[in-house]
Amino acid sequence: MNKNLLVIIAVAGSVQIQAQKVLQLEDCRQMALAHNKSLQMVQESVKAAKQLKEAAFTQFLPNFSANGAYTRNEKNLSLLSEDANLPVYNMNANGTPNYANSWNNSWKQVAANTYAPMDAAGNVFDPKVNPEKIQWKNYALLPKSAMEFDVQNVFVGSIGFVQPIFMGGKIKELYNIAKYGENLAQAQQESKMTELLLEVDEAYWRVVSLENKVKLAKEYRNLIARVDSNVTDMINEGVATKAEALKVRVKLNEADITMTKAEDGLNLSRMALNQLCGIALDDVYTLADQDLAAETITRLIPIDQALNNRPEIKQLIQLENIAKSNEKIMVSRFLPNIVLSGNYLVTNPNSFDGYKNQFGGMYSIGVVANIPLFHFGDKVHTLNAAKSQHKIATLQLEETKEKMQLQIKQSSYKVAESLKKKTSTEHNVEQAEENLRYATEGFTEGVITSTDLLGAQTAWLSAKSEYIDANIDVKLTNLYLAKSLGTLASDYKTGSQNSANKK
Repeated sequence: MNKNLLVIIAVAGSVQIQAQKVLQLEDCRQMALAHNKSLQMVQESVKAAKQLKEAAFTQFLPNFSANGAYTRNEKNLSLLSEDANLPVYNMNANGTPNYANSWNNSWKQVAANTYAPMDAAGNVFDPKVNPEKIQWKNYALLPKSAMEFDVQNVFVGSIGFVQPIFMGGKIKELYNIAKYGENLAQAQQESKMTELLLEVDEAYWRVVSLENKVKLAKEYRNLIARVDSNVTDMINEGVATKAEALKVRVKLNEADITMTKAEDGLNLSRMALNQLCGIALDDVYTLADQDLAAETITRLIPIDQALNNRPEIKQLIQLENIAKSNEKIMVSRFLPNIVLSGNYLVTNPNSFDGYKNQFGGMYSIGVVANIPLFHFGDKVHTLNAAKSQHKIATLQLEETKEKMQLQIKQSSYKVAESLKKKTSTEHNVEQAEENLRYATEGFTEGVITSTDLLGAQTAWLSAKSEYIDANIDVKLTNLYLAKSLGTLASDYKTGSQNSANKK
């Protein structure tokens, strides 16, 4: 029995705590930022862009690589089809060839101190013109087997590097494009964050508005209920008619319908805010700003600073930078490419010291240059296309800046207009409350009919409703102004840092 009592008390306590949960606007923003999947995807895109920038930087550094290969050949290589005989010169003491002792040809004197060899037919010939007529005395045997090379098992391996020296600036611009891509991803993340904060704030203030509308609808329903009770008493006393009671009942039914619609709208709006914040859809809480007491003031900043704050402008600036770098890359295609290369090559068999079936290697280093000459205007056309894309990006940036300046002006005017409307509705509420008080007193004293009292109550309801709308409008117009100034995300970050420092 005691255990059951403790369980009931614990459950009741948890329900009370749940009902008393209070959410600040800052809490909703933090939960939405932590829960939103689209923002998480953009954050991953920022990480990917950073890695691509790091990868682009490596293109400045040498590229090392190693290669290896093995080949099995069916046959060996042979430079001779059969054994060969090489003629051999006899040499004089001074190292010159001794033609007479090397050849079997007969010699004939053709001029003073000049002799020429004769062929087998006894005709004089020139050895340089007809070397085949020379009859050699001695030959050296060159066997076919001596000119065979074992290449059935060939092993090749190499390790080397390539270091760019001058590539026309394309590596630098590719790195710049990767860097601009990272900045673009960060601007997209800020833009997504701004959109999410805007969506959360709109949902938050929508719930605040409907909470106040529900309270107002209940108050209005209670006012009519009291009139209905008073009219019923007056009918019993014979000083009122059933027609007046029917009018009051109709108004009471309308008040019930209005209250039901407000409650349904509140539930749906609360679910929408819950979904953004990543909490249970049926979770019930109290918003800290439901009394609309907190003032919202957006600090104005210079137009140039506001444009630089806007993530849309940041994105377009990065796109313009990318287009500019792409144009420079197209220019680099006209320039020579120079690289430094070095390698160490090892082979088996090798011919570095005779032909041997063992591993032997050597290193080599050199500079390679490639100079483009002509390709039927391909590079000119691509350069012109890149220039046009750069111009498009520049024009798009200028056009967006013009539109954003107009947006900032419009948002500023709407903030001023909402403040005037708020002040006006405050006076209307005061007058409506005063009119309702006089009407209530007059109805109680019997000098005002129920119709007049209902009219005063309806006017009071309208004034209070407009006052709530005006307060919410001030919140939203300041919100839209902060977005147009590009300070929505930065103000949130500053506020979060201040909260963390206080803790």
